[in-house]
Amino acid sequence: MYGLRENGHLAYVLAAGPPSPGDGVEIIRLPRFALPAPATEDVLLTALASTSTVADDARHLLSQVDADLVCWVDATWGLGFLAPHPGIATALMMRVLRTDTYLHQALAHQPDRVLTNSEFLIREATNAGLDTRGWRAVPNALLTPGTPPSATAREHLRTSGPVRIVARAEPHKGIAELITACPHTFERDVEIVLATAGFEYWPGMQQQVIADCQSRARAHPRVRLVADLPWRAVQPFLAGAACTVIASTSPETFCNTALEALSVATPVVTFDLGHVPTLIGNAGAVVPPSAGAAGLWQAVTELLADTEGYQRASQTAIQRAAKHDPAAIAEQFLRVVEPALQRRAD
Repeated sequence: MYGLRENGHLAYVLAAGPPSPGDGVEIIRLPRFALPAPATEDVLLTALASTSTVADDARHLLSQVDADLVCWVDATWGLGFLAPHPGIATALMMRVLRTDTYLHQALAHQPDRVLTNSEFLIREATNAGLDTRGWRAVPNALLTPGTPPSATAREHLRTSGPVRIVARAEPHKGIAELITACPHTFERDVEIVLATAGFEYWPGMQQQVIADCQSRARAHPRVRLVADLPWRAVQPFLAGAACTVIASTSPETFCNTALEALSVATPVVTFDLGHVPTLIGNAGAVVPPSAGAAGLWQAVTELLADTEGYQRASQTAIQRAAKHDPAAIAEQFLRVVEPALQRRAD
């Protein structure tokens, strides 16, 4: 969205209520639809089933801003299975693999484009039996370019900086296992942010994950959970890290946190799962899943002890992140959706 606006386009986010004090002009709220925070998908679907106003309100708001294109960011959370629009071009944006009834309903609306955030997700969808001909991958963009530390500061971080980790409070992010596997002989501080989101898989999930991780962290002398961060504070937080770890135990289809680390020259250690190894390339270390969380800590130790390898990884990180400049990704997005816009115009 920010990249599109930077390129001179008007872009908005159509969201449920209630309104937030931080809403900018780019946030448009559905006036008669609100959800608790956090909400589960069951709560969302029950709320959608009990109101007849959402589709009408969405169409009205899209007409008000004279939209040329609407992107449904998921089959359910993004209203893709309803797909209400005033006859404009449409895109269904897939960010996680789903093959359920709601996805098939979304596809039945015949969106002009189906967009994923990685080629990995297209392959996964193909392997799951979906017809992905015509699907296109447009990678996620950085929120801001990021400010890497100086070479001198980066070398100081390599020798004595903390390991910093940012993840959503979800079980499959692997943070509980990572804390348990951290050797008590590990000589760095380990600072972990467990971020809460406006959605969860079951009621109380996020607090359960946080409580479990807090309990495990108390048993380790160098591990601590730190306060949640606003999104714009993530890059500066990771800039002050020797490295970060993506410990997800199921494949990530993209991984914004890894990209944010790359943007501030912070190497990434991760499992050989999903899109993350492709995203980071040589800007860190990739561990076989069979090595478990202990293997991640071994890779961290080896990376931080290798001066030349670490410096190469840090320099590579900046180069790889540069490809995800918001304006550049916006241009890529526009190239992909342009044929759909042109067909509608004709």
